Amino acid sequence: MDGWSWLCCGRSKAAGGAAVQLPEPFQLPAPLPAWPQGGDFAKGTIRIGELDVVNITKFRSIWSCSGASFYEPEGVSEGFHCLGHYAQQNGRTLLGFLLVAREVASHLLINSKPALEKPLDYSLVWTNANLSEDDNSECGCLWLPSPPNGYKALGYVVTKGPKKPSLEAVRCVRDDLTDTCENFRSIVSMGNACQIWETRPCHRGARGHGIPVGTFSCETDSTESKKSGIPCLKNLDSNLRAMPNLEQINALIKHYGPTVFFHPQETYLPSSVSWFFENGATLHKKDKEGGDAILPGGSNLPAGGTNDGEYWIDLPDGKRNEYVKVGNLKSAELYAHVKPAHGGTFTDIAMWVFCPFNGPATIKVGFASFALQKVGRHTGDWEHFTLRVSNFSGELSSIYFSQHSGGEWVDACNLEFISGNKAIVYSSRNGHASYPHPGCYLIGSEKLGVGVRNDVARSDLSVDSSQQYKIISAGHLGDAVVEPCWLQYMREWGPSVTYNSRSEIDTVLSFLPFFLRFTAEAIFNSLPAELYEEEGPTGPKEKNNWEGDERG
Repeated sequence: MDGWSWLCCGRSKAAGGAAVQLPEPFQLPAPLPAWPQGGDFAKGTIRIGELDVVNITKFRSIWSCSGASFYEPEGVSEGFHCLGHYAQQNGRTLLGFLLVAREVASHLLINSKPALEKPLDYSLVWTNANLSEDDNSECGCLWLPSPPNGYKALGYVVTKGPKKPSLEAVRCVRDDLTDTCENFRSIVSMGNACQIWETRPCHRGARGHGIPVGTFSCETDSTESKKSGIPCLKNLDSNLRAMPNLEQINALIKHYGPTVFFHPQETYLPSSVSWFFENGATLHKKDKEGGDAILPGGSNLPAGGTNDGEYWIDLPDGKRNEYVKVGNLKSAELYAHVKPAHGGTFTDIAMWVFCPFNGPATIKVGFASFALQKVGRHTGDWEHFTLRVSNFSGELSSIYFSQHSGGEWVDACNLEFISGNKAIVYSSRNGHASYPHPGCYLIGSEKLGVGVRNDVARSDLSVDSSQQYKIISAGHLGDAVVEPCWLQYMREWGPSVTYNSRSEIDTVLSFLPFFLRFTAEAIFNSLPAELYEEEGPTGPKEKNNWEGDERG
């Protein structure tokens, strides 16, 4: 047996005969409520043009190895067809899904080619079977369906044993009903023979039509390629009929809205935008002395256009400067932007937090930490996190935590919940980046202990977004949500700063031992430019994720 065959030698046995612990299915801490009625939201089936699709989260185990387990959908309703099998790393809670599909009856007579067809055959892509042995009944085999001309296979079929799958096992999908996918997270490596990947649509964001099927990609080419050979579905129904209405959106936020905890030593807390304006924030114009008071709601802010440097917002002068800078937690509210994700099969609820001021950074080098005076400081800080909810059931799938020019998606099974299905979001001290668990997170090198500190902890300083929120945009609802005037302000929420923020870093580096100085300098040079930003940030609508997908 070669070096990788023993890695996957049975359904429930790993190398050496140890039993593989199959993952348990995940359930949210509390039952889902009865969502308000209306449209196709949380109805279980979503129409995407010529196909109806259903989300299956119950699986039957097919075969396992020491690194991963492979599953087929269980409880598929009559008339629906599997499109491929599911794979997941062992040691993780079972949280995946598979879409099954059926052709919409009204389209059967319109199109000369049906939406779904059986494969013509299967090709064996990978197996750990040992040809020198007579009994290969426990081996694992990965098969790629051979689609008819004009069709594509959307997933692989896995068998325990070398027998070829039935042609009834899956269906292939007509070319024009599919979209391209990319590999984005490795599941398991079968030695050098093949790599198993999770996939996601290439075309994501509010305008993306790609729908993930839940199947995996098997790459046997050793070259690094982001593009997947397995496509996904495409939503051709422009009505996005499964997106939630306004009443349903409110119900989702009230049920899932996280509590945001600020660090116990946080100085610069959030406020509402209206409190910021009412307490002296001023609008400045280039080449004009002084600033003008901003009217409640921001009705006198310049709307539209681009960030051309002609206008910016600043804190008030005098004694009110420090008063406004530290925010007002009592007035704070989170601003919800609701948009379709994955072709309208999911809803993203981006929750925006506004802080009048972003405090200075603290850097860590080894065991020493240095609180800076200027680096990281700026007026008008906008941060966010995003809830991703399945439109099949209304179940929370994951939360995106935004973290200084990047961030991470965290599956629901890895969240910390505080009450029912309400998760916790931790906001980092001074910088307000979002994290799923308490601790000290470094932007830099965790291994070397060098970088910018992001300290997060639970405290008495918190905002319950399930209660303190306002829906500011939901484009799929037309005029049902009126966007506030300040949201149309595309310029900076803070002034340019004249100091050289990099000089503080250089001062710290000069005190380090020679052998550590250059390593630390290289790490600090690689940090996001946002950390050294000397201008105020733009508002939510100018961010890439307003229309696009999150960076994760």
